[in-house]
Amino acid sequence: MRKLVTLLIALLALAPLALADGAADYGKFCASCHGATGQGTPGVFPPLADWAGHFAQNDEGRAYLVHVIVFGLQGQISAQGKTYNGFMPPFAQLSNDQVAGILNYLLTEWNKDLLPKDFRPLTADEVAKLRAKALTPADVFKARQALVESLGIK
Repeated sequence: MRKLVTLLIALLALAPLALADGAADYGKFCASCHGATGQGTPGVFPPLADWAGHFAQNDEGRAYLVHVIVFGLQGQISAQGKTYNGFMPPFAQLSNDQVAGILNYLLTEWNKDLLPKDFRPLTADEVAKLRAKALTPADVFKARQALVESLGIK
């Protein structure tokens, strides 16, 4: 029992470090387009703050979030009532830990009110499984269209 408590304390102590790494990686790889606080650039780069959390509602949405980072996205999308028609390049070079960290950071920092009550942070293992499916940016766009419709996101 004592070992379990020690392990739990160690894991809880490391949690802020994972978010810190996610914040640093977001700053390195995402902020130049989506902004330091995830607000995006109107008409150019969509917001992540107060928006990406819509996709964390189910396993398909979680997969979509991972796929956008790893495989990129191409096609006309809407976010918070605005239209964007650009290209997000794939960031397949990021490790599974980095992808999970970035997503956990932006979801828990800027999308708390949109997360389901039973939200569980993404893990490197989850990202690894989702990365195994080779997709193109156009494939990710098609998945987004179906997901937006099924979740009723506008």
